[in-house]
Amino acid sequence: MNKTRIIVMSLALGLYTATWAGGKPKKAFIPMDYSTCGYHASELSIPDVRNVVTVTKTQGDCSSRIQKAIDYVASMKADKNGHRGTILIGEGTFYLEQPLRISASGVVLRGMGKNKTRLVKKGFDREALIYIEGKNSLTKGDTIKVADKKLAAGSNKLTLASAAKVKAGDRIMILRPSTKEWIAALKCDDFGGGLDYTGWKPTDIDMLWNRTITSVEGNNITIDAPLTMTIDQLYGNASLITSYNKGEITECGVENMTIESAHNDWNPKDEDHCWDGVWMNYTSDCWVRRVDFKHFAGSAVNLQKQTRRTTVEDCVASEPVSEIGGWRRRVFLTRGEQNLFQRCVSKDGYHDFAADYCAAGPNAFVQCDGEGSLSFSGSIGSWAPGLLFDVVNIEGNDLSFRNLENWQMGTGWNTANSMFWQCTASTLFCYSPDKDNRCSANACWGTMTGNGEWSGSNDAVTPRSLFYDQLQKRVGEKANNGFVYNRNITASSSPTIEVAQKLALESVTTPRVTIEMWMDSIPYTANVSKNGLKDIDNIKFGRNNKSSAKDLHSKEKNFAITDGHLTFDGKLIVGNRFAIPWWNGRTKDNFILKSAKPAITRFVPGREGTGWTDRIDSVVTFLKDNDYCMLDQHYGLWYDLRRIDHERVKRSDGEVSAPFYEQPFARSGKGKAWEGLSKYDLTKPNEWYWQREREFAETGAKEGLLLFNHNYFQHNIIEAGAHWVDSPWRPVNNINNTNFPEPVPFAGDKRVFMAEQFYNENDPALRPLHKSYIRMCLDQLKDNDNVVQLISEEYTGPLHFTRFWLQTVAEWEKETGKHPIIALSCTKDAQDSILADPELSKVVDVIDIRYWHYNTDGLWAPPAGKNMAPRQFMRKMKVGKTGYKEAYKSVSEYKRLYPQKAVTFFAQQYPQYGWAILMAGGSLPNIPVKDVKFLTDAAKMYVMANDGGDDSYDILGNPDVGYIVYTHNDREQKVAASPGKYNIYAIDKSNGTMKILEKKISITSAHTIPQIKSEQVYWFEKI
Repeated sequence: MNKTRIIVMSLALGLYTATWAGGKPKKAFIPMDYSTCGYHASELSIPDVRNVVTVTKTQGDCSSRIQKAIDYVASMKADKNGHRGTILIGEGTFYLEQPLRISASGVVLRGMGKNKTRLVKKGFDREALIYIEGKNSLTKGDTIKVADKKLAAGSNKLTLASAAKVKAGDRIMILRPSTKEWIAALKCDDFGGGLDYTGWKPTDIDMLWNRTITSVEGNNITIDAPLTMTIDQLYGNASLITSYNKGEITECGVENMTIESAHNDWNPKDEDHCWDGVWMNYTSDCWVRRVDFKHFAGSAVNLQKQTRRTTVEDCVASEPVSEIGGWRRRVFLTRGEQNLFQRCVSKDGYHDFAADYCAAGPNAFVQCDGEGSLSFSGSIGSWAPGLLFDVVNIEGNDLSFRNLENWQMGTGWNTANSMFWQCTASTLFCYSPDKDNRCSANACWGTMTGNGEWSGSNDAVTPRSLFYDQLQKRVGEKANNGFVYNRNITASSSPTIEVAQKLALESVTTPRVTIEMWMDSIPYTANVSKNGLKDIDNIKFGRNNKSSAKDLHSKEKNFAITDGHLTFDGKLIVGNRFAIPWWNGRTKDNFILKSAKPAITRFVPGREGTGWTDRIDSVVTFLKDNDYCMLDQHYGLWYDLRRIDHERVKRSDGEVSAPFYEQPFARSGKGKAWEGLSKYDLTKPNEWYWQREREFAETGAKEGLLLFNHNYFQHNIIEAGAHWVDSPWRPVNNINNTNFPEPVPFAGDKRVFMAEQFYNENDPALRPLHKSYIRMCLDQLKDNDNVVQLISEEYTGPLHFTRFWLQTVAEWEKETGKHPIIALSCTKDAQDSILADPELSKVVDVIDIRYWHYNTDGLWAPPAGKNMAPRQFMRKMKVGKTGYKEAYKSVSEYKRLYPQKAVTFFAQQYPQYGWAILMAGGSLPNIPVKDVKFLTDAAKMYVMANDGGDDSYDILGNPDVGYIVYTHNDREQKVAASPGKYNIYAIDKSNGTMKILEKKISITSAHTIPQIKSEQVYWFEKI
């Protein structure tokens, strides 16, 4: 046995006899066995996987070369242990423009040493440097009721209603629902104020454990790791699900290198850079070891919900670059289960060692140090049970097991059945949620508070590590070596003179061993020799990047306004408008699964997917699959989700809550804004925000999608006062000396009317800032021809500001020679005035109708510049009823006056009237037709008068391509078609399917519409 293994001590069920330095026995309550955490449940050492290829340093971006090596190894056959091989990255600094992605089992990235191999991620994205990610692919399974009336936390034996469908070796899941009754028993349904919107709701805290059955006896089963909370039928029935994720990848690792995030030197709180070092999901039995992390804003290692049995060891994270506040610097983080962090050091972290929302557990942190800690460690999310903090030291801050109540929008109880063992912190909060879910602390140092189980306080005990003592008891000689550093705990408070002299000499000559020093003494046995290895540059594998880029370029398609229509590759663009979420949301898993909608500039640090930080390709796929043709984009109403309380108060700290609705401006790194982070600089772009818009535009362009970019968002400056208090334009939130009044003159101490001042383009302080920002919007998207620029969402601003916006656009176009698509989106009186101006009308490409409409009584058209929002006008002016005819009239009037401009309609009761928009000659009609020939021909058509001179039908046509007819009654009608051969179709308005009525017929004069019906669409296709 290795000498560094710790001495086995006796463990009674639930009680532990630890030995105090003075010999006095203490009884410690141990909630469960935590030792199943780590790579292969810590029963196997991390393997030294053989090297199979090397990558040497070159100038410039090395991401494609290393990714090629990863993909090459992924294509190899795995050995009997599931290992394919290791990519040995050579000495030097490797700059990466793109993240590295491991998506197959058995692939390892290894450096030559922490001081020899350095990977540096460049760019403005806030992603991870390395992703290790499988897929979510659950097998089909049955659901079996757990029959036990009550299972204590720490149980690994269950009784099923029937075990007929399970056997030893089966991978299963166990679900414990969070019911209304359980939530109420914990008093987490309402955290105060009589406002329950932040309280827990049923299904919010459902727990799901992934386990393997080790034995079956009758209806009794044993599983390979304990359940981390008490399951009581009083609060709902638990179930066993005979399913598992077959898309999980295993046996992957990152080791023996330094990885860094490049950042802007001008801003010490810069956040437009890489956030996470290593990010994992849908993985098991993986590892990160001997890696130094520098400058990351988020996490060094981020283990997401579907990670299990991962070991992170001998890692140091230092010099983070970010704001100081919520969702930042969560350095060593787990949302998964059976994950082990050992011998890790975090410097200047916010939450150094943390479990997040509903991490099923158990999870363990062993022999870890936080230096210069800026906030607490422990659980930072709701109900992450089964945590072990074992010999963890948090310098200058706290360790926390407690009810966090309304912190971070209703965290409530952050853990249960968790253990502090020989930990040190400024304050240790150890509370138990109830008598069945108890937390415990043994032999800890610091200020102690809570109703948890306390023992041995301010004492040192043996064994040094609870985790490794439990592991040795469980598996004996197979136990993984913990390299536990055993400090001398025998120093007496009343030494002899000789002993005192000896200790004094030691204090001068023998430095105190830190965890960082200790980990450097641990041997690293993996091979770092390049002898016999091929360099990836000498291996033919994968696509030829140059030829593929050429192929892609040859297939580029264009967006344009053709004959007054918005087109893509010559086809009329059709589909619905997607309006982004911009103020609400949650980060809880059940909200994400049921209610979340895509967004492109919403940011949830460390979490990726719809409702969090959306992956752009997924957003594009969603829009295409759901028949959207454009995304309406603008900045968020506020950045910090806490503001959904609609309070106007200044926040006492930077504990901002996600999801974050990003603003287009960069933070300055200076001062303190109203929500607690640094102030904005209105002259500098938020590089991440604009990169995300460009990425969407570029990815969406391949699918024919448009990006409507609203420069402003009027909602900030009218209506509720909370809309304004966090706005970057408010003087207290920026470094640019905007001269809006402070204190804010809230109307009725609640409402805000800031539009009059905001839209004053002649104000000497605001004018240059407005011009700079408008130009920023144009500059950032100047190379994307599928972007449509608009002045503002919800815009009812004054005519003079609309003119100023267009004049600024015109100046920019003249200077740059660029001509983006410009949409005039404002009230009708302002639109008519602008369009009557010959110079300003030239700037306008699209007439966007959304703030006025015709109704059955006439015209609903709020005036410009009256300091009221659209919905406020709706409350004071009768909106009226609209239909096909009213929508048709709105569009057709402008098409007759301005036939070369595109006209879009998103006004009252959109999207009901897509066919009216089409037949009036409008653009972006939300019709369900996908036929390429139909859309190509429609783009060339224009509004024509029907032969009867009445309103019995509407017609679009072009003698060269054909006609589209929309009938309003079933009387016989004739179409004066140009001579030629035609196919005539009836089109189902609801789904776009086409039925051939007459095929290849010759028409020489007016032709009767066959099988005519009222409210029917007919296509005369000229062939």
